[in-house]
Amino acid sequence: MSSGSVSPQSRELSPSAELEAPGPDAPKHPLQNDWTLWYFKNDRQKSWELNLKEVITFSTVEDFWALYNHIEKVSHLGNGCDYSLFKKGIQPAWEDPANEKGGRWIFTVAKQFSKQSLDTFWLEVLMCLVGESFGENGVIVNGAVVNIRPKADKISVWLSESCDSNTIISVGLCIKNRLQLDEKRDKMNFEVHEDTKSKASSMIKAKFII
Repeated sequence: MSSGSVSPQSRELSPSAELEAPGPDAPKHPLQNDWTLWYFKNDRQKSWELNLKEVITFSTVEDFWALYNHIEKVSHLGNGCDYSLFKKGIQPAWEDPANEKGGRWIFTVAKQFSKQSLDTFWLEVLMCLVGESFGENGVIVNGAVVNIRPKADKISVWLSESCDSNTIISVGLCIKNRLQLDEKRDKMNFEVHEDTKSKASSMIKAKFII
């Protein structure tokens, strides 16, 4: 199995509250990092680089919610499309210097899930990123990607590190707990980018599974 999977029996989530959308007159609250949203549309007439579009960079809680409420929900994206959210200056590409020695925690969201579940999973991951939910381990967290595909959708959190097992597993458990995934039934896999680049998806062996 090339990626962890999430079963349809997992609980429906409600978005966490620590990043509540403020009123229109509230002062803006800066985030610890600036974040850039990227959009990928799979146009086979164009190269991967031309299909990847940098949408916008934001630096406050208020601007995060303004963006999230303005763009299309992930469940409405077409097959082959991706959203990515990465720290400013890092591209959602294996070749980016910040990513090349790292890997990703990945899990598959079965099509049996409701569209609301996919949207909520993605929102929770976004709030983990911008809300710095990983504590001191957040320094190795570069961003996250959601892939919309015909058979199953995937969400992954990209790390700059692929060797420090304690830190990597701590980040993975934080994600799994935040999404309220079942400890035994719902699996997340950690894949090293070097393996992902050099092997077919069916041949990729997870370095860690939680």
